[in-house]
This record gives sequence, structure tokens and C-alpha cells, in this order.
Amino acid sequence: MDIEKIRTLIELMEEKDLVSMEVASGDERVSLTRHYATPAPTMISAPPIETTSTPNTTTTSPKPGTLETAPMVGVFYAAPSPNDPPFVKVGQTVQAGDTLGIIEAMKIMNPLEATQSGIIEEILVQNGDVVQFGQPVVRYKA
Repeated sequence: MDIEKIRTLIELMEEKDLVSMEVASGDERVSLTRHYATPAPTMISAPPIETTSTPNTTTTSPKPGTLETAPMVGVFYAAPSPNDPPFVKVGQTVQAGDTLGIIEAMKIMNPLEATQSGIIEEILVQNGDVVQFGQPVVRYKA
């Protein structure tokens, strides 16, 4: 495939605001994926509001451990098919590159691979859940 065809595909992705696209023609195949940077939160200043409250003695802090996040928007599948066991379970040791699940985007099955080795502490999404770009999917033990 020549560079002009690829440029045309990139323009189409931008025009239609697509996250990923795969095109095949004969024995040629091109797969394009856009990665969006997470925008920084914007601060809006407002007039101060006086409130009275009692201090909260219980504070919730984020759980320790590294998160594996979704690289794209799509449907998360924990197993290769409905009758198969899940790719990973809580307490299982995984190596970088191991498949943690599948994210289906635009009828394309994309493997979600571990970016590091570790022990799965928590699976944060259910089979069949729609995941968003950057959404935590798996937590490794700290």
C-alpha cells in the first residue's frame, strides 16, 4: 500500500473520529490505531461558599498496586469464547506479554496484553463490560 493511501486512511480516521481501523486489500493489510492523551482537568474558579461540616474520620485512599488500563474503547471479554476459561484469574502470576483479555472494537478482537510481570490482585471489569480508553482493567499486587 502506498503512503498516499495510508494518508487518506488517516484523514478518514480523523474525520470520522475513529480510534482504530484495519484495511485489507489482497495480501496487503494496514492496521491504524489512534492514542489520545488524557486531557488535564480544567479548573473553574467560583465565589467561595461557606459551609460547615464535621471532619470525616474515615478516609478512602486508592489501593496500592499497578494498573493495567484499556488502550481503546470497546467491549472487554475475559475469555476467548463463552465456553473457555478466562485468560487470567485473581492470584495468577502473569508475564509481560501475556493476554489478560480481549477488547472488541469495531468487530476487531484486540488482545489486551500485560505490560509487566506480576500477580493479579483484582480484575476491575466484568466480562462483556464496555471499557473506555484509559479505564483501569486489572490491578497488580504492589
